[in-house]
Amino acid sequence: MKSSVARLIVPILACLSVLLAAAPQDDPRAEIVNLRRYTHANFTRIVLDIGKLREYIPGELRDPGRIYVDVLQAKLNPILQGQSYPIKAEYISQIRISQKTSSTVRVVVDVEFSRIQSYRVYHLLDPFRLVVDIYPYDTTPGSPQPPADKAQPPVKPPATPPDPNIKGTSMARQLGLGVRTVVIDPGHGGPRPGTIGKSGLQEKEVNLAVALALQKLLKEKAGLEAVLTRESDVDVPLENRTVIANQKRADLFVSIHANAHRDRKRGGVETFYLNISPDPSVIELAAAENATSSKNIGEMKTILQKIVQNSKIQESRDLAERIQRNLVKSLSRDLPGIKSLGVKGGPFWVLIGGEMPSVLVEISHLSNAKEEAKLKTKKYRELAAQGIYDGIMEYIGSFGKGWRP
Repeated sequence: MKSSVARLIVPILACLSVLLAAAPQDDPRAEIVNLRRYTHANFTRIVLDIGKLREYIPGELRDPGRIYVDVLQAKLNPILQGQSYPIKAEYISQIRISQKTSSTVRVVVDVEFSRIQSYRVYHLLDPFRLVVDIYPYDTTPGSPQPPADKAQPPVKPPATPPDPNIKGTSMARQLGLGVRTVVIDPGHGGPRPGTIGKSGLQEKEVNLAVALALQKLLKEKAGLEAVLTRESDVDVPLENRTVIANQKRADLFVSIHANAHRDRKRGGVETFYLNISPDPSVIELAAAENATSSKNIGEMKTILQKIVQNSKIQESRDLAERIQRNLVKSLSRDLPGIKSLGVKGGPFWVLIGGEMPSVLVEISHLSNAKEEAKLKTKKYRELAAQGIYDGIMEYIGSFGKGWRP
């Protein structure tokens, strides 16, 4: 009897395993099902309906001229895949949309830059959608005309309203502002040690040591005011860290952390700025860093809108890119071949609410034995501080205020 029951159970279990394996998994990608376009007398508008908050990266290419937008963690409905839309305008030939990678959708507008005066790439909420507005030169007699030289200068954004998401057009750059005060945030502290390495090294100790070294460089080498959110082993609530930066009227906010990953072979450096991210690895890291937040689920909508409407996204990303590049370069002097994991947007609590460009730097992995051993040493910590310093100074230099790294 038992053997006959077993003979029945085994094939049933086998069928269940096949069905479970074949069952569709939750797909984190937002499905894009609609692209709209309008050509008016004085501009063309392209709208991509997404519906869910998604990070996006605009850019342009020349020869031939193209304006593009990459939408991250998104997928195209099959009816849109590879579609192209001809446009009846002298300055635009067509719009194309495709699945660039398994998780990135790219919209490309083929343009004649010599006929374009400006363009904007921005987003709108409720529902979330991306908009590309392209403005040609006015053909009315007496209006500004395109330069005769075929080598056209970069297209400038429209004078009003300025869009903070276009590189080089942030309000800080338009007003010619500089940097005087930097707030440095050593992550964790007190009863919250953060990541703990296999040898027992605590992240809060590493973060503070690097922050103090960075503070010294900014004060003594650059003559800047450098303020720490904590100068000893104390607990500062996540929500209060950018409050401190706002109270100090800081121009930059840099939060310093050491990373950890379930895969102990994973190592390297990565830098984050505030944005929405559906990347599972970023979500996991953000969840760990945000674990001490006191906010409630009922505040989620307001929080998400704050992130997406953050006018410092472009400046924060620029700062993050410069710090990332210089940090990897500096640390490689002591750890050749250290991996650059890149610059990413992420919903980190410690960056929400800052009224200045803000970044979070993961200087190395405490979960990686080789990097943990380096993080114990004064030399490696000082190289980390030097790399972040060089990135900050390169960023300040990009404002054309006379600073150079």
